[in-house]
Amino acid sequence: MRSSAAEPNRFLRCFAWFTAAATLLLICSGGMVTSKGVGLAVPDWPTTFGYNMFFFPVSKWVGGIFFEHTHRLIASVIGFLTIILALWLARSKAPGWVKTLGWGSLGAVVLQGILGGLRVTLLKDQIGIFHACLAQAFLGLLVLIALALSPVWQRLRFTAAVLPRSLAVLSIVITSLIYGQLALGATMRHQHRDLSITDFPLAYGQFIPATDPATIARINQARDAQALSDVSPAQIWLQMAHRFLALVIALTIAAFALLVRRNAQAAPALLRRLSSLWLGLVLAQIGLGAWTIWSNKAADIATAHVALGAITFATAIVITAVVLRLRYLAEMRTPSEQTTPLAEVAAS
Repeated sequence: MRSSAAEPNRFLRCFAWFTAAATLLLICSGGMVTSKGVGLAVPDWPTTFGYNMFFFPVSKWVGGIFFEHTHRLIASVIGFLTIILALWLARSKAPGWVKTLGWGSLGAVVLQGILGGLRVTLLKDQIGIFHACLAQAFLGLLVLIALALSPVWQRLRFTAAVLPRSLAVLSIVITSLIYGQLALGATMRHQHRDLSITDFPLAYGQFIPATDPATIARINQARDAQALSDVSPAQIWLQMAHRFLALVIALTIAAFALLVRRNAQAAPALLRRLSSLWLGLVLAQIGLGAWTIWSNKAADIATAHVALGAITFATAIVITAVVLRLRYLAEMRTPSEQTTPLAEVAAS
């Protein structure tokens, strides 16, 4: 029978995961707002057409107003949940660094709310980009908090794994690349409503599109015939960078999964499963990216692409945290506590 003292930790852990899941819903909501181009459907903030947002009549939730207003409501709920989480962590027996993350997440959600409001009042795309990037970082914080409260985190203490340093370095690099990819995606969504490149895997019929003035003029003439907004060379190269980085991320995740399997005796089953999941997620994400282009950026497909990107980043946070913790625990052990086979694997 579990002791009653353990129950608050279990409830706190569930609450942390719930807050992270709700944040993923918020990111999906923001992705839908951007994909539909209705970010300014409600022109005022923090009110909604002069109403307190919590008392805005449901009968007026129509068209783009529905997506923008519900995004604000979900964001408000996330704010309240984060306040509760930070205070709960502060009064719990969680490690000090986890409590610090709790206060950090509270600061992040406050800043996030301010940025969302400024995006509406100042009409600056740059604020929207930073708003989207901060949302992903905030999700990563919550996932890390929830992971640190989980039984899996504690059971890693009893894992006699000695992982090679290359795994830790590679996981950090890939996580950084994924975050950069999310930032590129946010920049594309906020700077240009339509697709900058309308075909895939080619780009205007070429592997590397020409962007000289004459070619851009022909491209924009064809886009005008399809009622699409004009593009600039910078916007085309931004999407090309997004495509190229997706390929780099897929290859590096495949390399990570292969490295985990080459060190199968040292890597715990959890890490092997997570690496396989990671590879599957990034392949699915590339598929959704292609589908987004083939569907001419259909809002539901584009939003699913945003959501899966957030899940892939959250998985990266979990994997990196697990690898770093295993290496830290291994370094804390005395040489006699490390088994010879595992040490040999790490040395290889």
